[in-house]
Amino acid sequence: MSRTTWLVLGLLTLLAFGTWAAWSFTVDDAFITFRYSANLAEGNGPVWNVGDDPVEGFTNFAWMIWHALFVSFGFDPALVAKVTSLVIAVGTLAMLLRATEGAGRIVAGAAYVVFLPTYFHLAGGLETVAFAAAVLRMAAIGVRVIEGRRVFDWEPPLLLLLAGMLRPEGLLAALPGFVVWFWYARDDRLVRLYTGIAAVLGVGYFGWRWIYYGHPLPNTFYVKFGNLTAGWDWTERTLLLFAPLLVLTVLLLVWKDLRATGLLLCSTVVTTCATYALSGPSMDYLHRFAYHVYPVLCLGAGLAVGALTHRWLTAAVGVAAVGGTAVTGAIAPDLPVIANYGADLRRAHVAIGQGLAETGVDPEFETLAVGDAGAIPYYSGWRTIDYIGLNDEAIAHGDDPTDVVRQARPTVVILTSNSAEAPEELYGLRAAEATAGYTHIAAVQMRAGYWQHVFAVPGWAPQIRSALTPAVDQAQRTHDPGRYELTIDRWLDGLRTGR
Repeated sequence: MSRTTWLVLGLLTLLAFGTWAAWSFTVDDAFITFRYSANLAEGNGPVWNVGDDPVEGFTNFAWMIWHALFVSFGFDPALVAKVTSLVIAVGTLAMLLRATEGAGRIVAGAAYVVFLPTYFHLAGGLETVAFAAAVLRMAAIGVRVIEGRRVFDWEPPLLLLLAGMLRPEGLLAALPGFVVWFWYARDDRLVRLYTGIAAVLGVGYFGWRWIYYGHPLPNTFYVKFGNLTAGWDWTERTLLLFAPLLVLTVLLLVWKDLRATGLLLCSTVVTTCATYALSGPSMDYLHRFAYHVYPVLCLGAGLAVGALTHRWLTAAVGVAAVGGTAVTGAIAPDLPVIANYGADLRRAHVAIGQGLAETGVDPEFETLAVGDAGAIPYYSGWRTIDYIGLNDEAIAHGDDPTDVVRQARPTVVILTSNSAEAPEELYGLRAAEATAGYTHIAAVQMRAGYWQHVFAVPGWAPQIRSALTPAVDQAQRTHDPGRYELTIDRWLDGLRTGR
């Protein structure tokens, strides 16, 4: 077999192993999207609570639509998300290998597969890998155009539209590659036609979304955007994380023949990251938002190493880039939390949601208030107030969470705590006031320093407790029983024993 074949087989083997190691992980936020997908598949529209005014608590419209299609045929959306991301990851690796040559090909491909966060983003259930692939593809098209190679005229407008529907900031992320393509092909009538069609579809989608949900942007932007201090901290972490690959990508600006390519890739990194630098995104586990540009940086590093002419220098730089990236991914501070997250979520959030679904409470009283608005609402199917505001329009736009919860008087209120004692306040909710008159029926431990406290109105408390307790007890006995510590050793033990 040729060296290229051995390289591809080796990279695919690493990709398969990493995927297996992270497969049990599904992030709680993914179940927000799955709930919207399920409601759409059932004919109720992309809504959080059936019958309520629509609210946009997700930021990945195309991803939500994709899963609704499969849910309508009875598929598990979490499995669909994992398989979809795996296929896209293989496609991303193929794009990197195709766009590079020689030692640069090894560096680009190896950097992608040795970065441990890749596998948790692949398995997590969100659109992270898909969006990163769309950003890479648009950048790769720009590189092809600069090199004088042909591209399909319909692909850049379609990618621009897809990127904007995968995430609202997708238009910015894909813009540099699109601009390069359009400038080079601007005199072609088909290019203008396809661009016009994409523009009409994009404006139509944006207008429909604004009319349907009542606001131009998803709730998360109103809840989280504008924290410049957090944004600066995020920027510093990202620069340190990707330093080896980023330096090589910037180095492309030194070579005259690669300067335009370097400018394109650097511009893509800047436009993609600008939104996050201005907002300091939360739930940035394992650098999830920075990962959107990671494949682009792998491409930039591969092109830079491929341009080096000295054999030993090429080898040293390549090893430093790949090795440094592998190390930074493996020492991420939140890796122990994420590595053990799959079992932890199943024995707490999933168990609570499944227990609530079996309570037999009259449907009109199936109402819930929760801060972790993911697996619990999804598996329970109950009408839910998200008192953080991601899925509640009033709270997202300034209403007091305590007033909203007290006025609604849900049957169940669930509070997140860092101890076995219920908190007094969290996420702007005055917890003691919001649960006044409720009965505390369960304290469910997820992991070390993380609990869910379940409160119910007295009239339904015995019935809810009788369904919730066995569901939680069974889950606690099944999923990594007795182990709550946040260590890599616990995760590795689980891999060895097949837990």
